[in-house]
Amino acid sequence: MGIIRKPDFTPDFSIPVVIAGGGACGLTAAIAAKRQGVDVVVLERDAHPAGSTAMSYGGICAADTVAQKKVGLSDTHEQFFDDILAITKGQTDPAHARTIAENAGPTLDWLTEDLGFDLDVEVQWAGLGHSQLRLHAPPGRSGEVLMGMLLSAVDREGVDVLTQARVTDLIVGLDDRILGVRVERPDGMEEFGCDQLILATCGYGGNEDLIRQYMPELENAQYYGHEGNVGDALLWGQELGAAVDDLGAYQALGSLSSPGNLVIPHTLLIGGGAQINKNGERFENELHDISGQALTILEQPDGEIWVVYDQTLHDEAQDRFEEYKTAVSLNLCKFASNWADLAQQMRVPADVLVRTMDSVTRYKQGDTSDPFGRPFTTDRQLEAPFYAIKVTGALFHTQGGLCVNGEARVVRADGSAFPNLFAGGGAARSVSGPSVWGYLPGMGICTAVTLGKLAGETAARSAKLV
Repeated sequence: MGIIRKPDFTPDFSIPVVIAGGGACGLTAAIAAKRQGVDVVVLERDAHPAGSTAMSYGGICAADTVAQKKVGLSDTHEQFFDDILAITKGQTDPAHARTIAENAGPTLDWLTEDLGFDLDVEVQWAGLGHSQLRLHAPPGRSGEVLMGMLLSAVDREGVDVLTQARVTDLIVGLDDRILGVRVERPDGMEEFGCDQLILATCGYGGNEDLIRQYMPELENAQYYGHEGNVGDALLWGQELGAAVDDLGAYQALGSLSSPGNLVIPHTLLIGGGAQINKNGERFENELHDISGQALTILEQPDGEIWVVYDQTLHDEAQDRFEEYKTAVSLNLCKFASNWADLAQQMRVPADVLVRTMDSVTRYKQGDTSDPFGRPFTTDRQLEAPFYAIKVTGALFHTQGGLCVNGEARVVRADGSAFPNLFAGGGAARSVSGPSVWGYLPGMGICTAVTLGKLAGETAARSAKLV
């Protein structure tokens, strides 16, 4: 698997725009390209397109959108850009950050206003790096629902999606022009010619060798992502001589239920809940660094902790989040009328938990300050009955990758663009900086659809010139 140098390649048939990968990025690119009036095919390795998008919350961060204005929110691309630079400590590429900040809003509006996607502003998911409410999510807060919307749009637009078709090699001619792809299918190998190629194969979270090399702190952590994310695009790009960056950056989860492997919504903490380790103690500011929390949780006894909250937060989560609803149906939530009884179910020291939660009450009253720096005074007090659910930390997806320019074209180290190669989503470098602490909620699918739309439109325009 890799790069095949074959300048005299003459395929039996050629397609103007070929897209490797049928997740959010690939399908968005396909819709955008098809709407420009060119033929396009999506090559998807699985029997049914899903990818990491289907495993996610489905949230997309974007600024200055029609959906925000409908609920009276005022936000700007510049505020979004400033938030990206702030959370990454200025260690992300500002030009790339501006591309995302300025194009995410128009992309979100295109999805909702032109394509009819049902995405509304998540009013319960505040902060965590965003200075404004700018997470847009589907009903049920489910990535599967978002994928359903994308697949329906693909079908309406008449886009061809070829499943069980894994791209194994890129066929390359003179001047690094992509001439075609080699594809593995159940009945054998095929070769397709193409005028433009978009890499939308996501990241490398499922490649143990790359994780060991670039993020050794996660070598023994659980991976909660698509098994097909083995770094195909990164490896092809490196072999071609493409620029890559931020390979040690990733989005981790500090809220994966154990057992169950279900994503437990952070709104339980945003709404006033707390994280408790097996000693019955808090150990960090729960609203700081949503991604990096996975590492602090893994450092706790047995690498597991409890999220504690109350009936109101439980009801809200059950009403809004499909995965939490599933967790409830599996009896993963413990509940009791007081903290001491809940401690027994959690198997933590009751006296310590009572003392810990009494302290939280005082922080919320403003009697004393939280030693971890959490601003508790705006949070409501928890009221019985109380709930708890056990979670662990996990790797969700990587944030480093191929460097792209403002048109989503893959570039070399000197900044020059490859003639007909594009990348987006997890295949491309994100805007999270060099490590785990720079991730903003909703940025994964934001870069997927934003770069996907840019890549699809630019590839289609370029194909018309061939």
